[in-house]
Amino acid sequence: MAKPTRPVFSFEFKLDAVQRYRAGEPKVALAKELELSSPLLLEKWARQYRTEGEDGLRPKPKGRPKTNPGTARKPESEVERLRRENERLRAEVAFLGKVNALRDGEQR
Repeated sequence: MAKPTRPVFSFEFKLDAVQRYRAGEPKVALAKELELSSPLLLEKWARQYRTEGEDGLRPKPKGRPKTNPGTARKPESEVERLRRENERLRAEVAFLGKVNALRDGEQR
C-alpha cells in the first residue's frame, strides 16, 4: 500500500497565492481555485511571509543539516575521559543507594 504524498508547491506559486490573499481575495474561494487541500494552507503561507518575508516561502532542505568536518569534536584527554566516567559512576552509586533504601523500607 503506497503512502499518500503531499503536493510540493513552488516558491512562485506560493508567492502568487499569498499576494492574492493579501490583496483581499477570500481564502476559501482562492483555495478552491488553486486546488489547495485547505484554506488554512493560505493562512500558514501568509504568516510565514509576514514573519520571514519571501524567504519563508522558499523550500527548506530536508533532513538533518550536514556537519562540517572542521566542527568535529576534538579528542578528549585521558583526564577528561576519566572525570566524565567518575561522574557517571558517582551518579550510578547514588541511584543504587536510593533503590536499596526504598527496597529496605518496603521490607519492614
